[in-house]
Amino acid sequence: MAKKRYSDKRRHLGQGAWTALTNAHFAGFVTGQIYTGPLKKACVPGLNCYSCPGALGACPIGALQAVIGSAEYKVSLYLMGFFVLVGTFLARFVCGWLCPFGLIQDLLHKIPFIKKIHTFPGDKGLRYLKYIILAVFVIILPLTLVNVIGSGNPYFCKLICPAGMIEGGWPLVALNPGLRATLGHLFIWKNVILALTIVASIILYRPFCKYLCPLGAIYGLFNKVSFYRYQLDENRCISCGQCRKACGMAIDPVANINSPECIRCGRCKQVCPTEALSASLKVGSGERHKNDALA
Repeated sequence: MAKKRYSDKRRHLGQGAWTALTNAHFAGFVTGQIYTGPLKKACVPGLNCYSCPGALGACPIGALQAVIGSAEYKVSLYLMGFFVLVGTFLARFVCGWLCPFGLIQDLLHKIPFIKKIHTFPGDKGLRYLKYIILAVFVIILPLTLVNVIGSGNPYFCKLICPAGMIEGGWPLVALNPGLRATLGHLFIWKNVILALTIVASIILYRPFCKYLCPLGAIYGLFNKVSFYRYQLDENRCISCGQCRKACGMAIDPVANINSPECIRCGRCKQVCPTEALSASLKVGSGERHKNDALA
């Protein structure tokens, strides 16, 4: 049986189209001013910086921090409903197909390097770090470290998020001379985080998604129960290991078909020689098979 290969071309085209659609305020890349119209009140599914000059919507993690750190509001029914709705229908399909920073990492990993690392000792334990970041930097710190009027800072955006630096920080600094005079140690620190993320993305597949992304942590909780999920036909599976080798997230689909780490990229389905892996969209009590429609 001939060995099958995977291709990310169709997925990258989808990622690129979605990135362009959600960052279509092209005037912002000329004027250096971010879009502040009515669309900015709505969240996009992926991690897309609010301060990107082209961004038409809000980043859900940034919006969550803004609500938690607000002196007036601590809970948003809209945000809670947004996470549940997107998680219930798509879960980490968003990470694989709709996240602009995911596309950036995908393209960085295509840069040639002496030796690419698929996994390493401690990899599984390190993946819990994103849940700690979600709890500490997205929820606890904005809620507890507040100023005299009771407002907290968006600490994840401020101290960690490399997507914010590459999508918002650098374009705004480049387009606004006045901002360059205000740069300090925080800007240097965020650039260190970004540089480390870029280097790590060349060597490892999607290190930010694996170890740091709080949005991926949230969506991952829905992977096993979302309407869109993967299925394994055990009668067809020959335990050849091709799906495990193809998986950039270093998951064994046979052992854990809907792992919280799965970004639904579809590589495992493409390389399976017996077509034992499939994707389905379960709606209500019925189930429609979408083997190739979505991933």
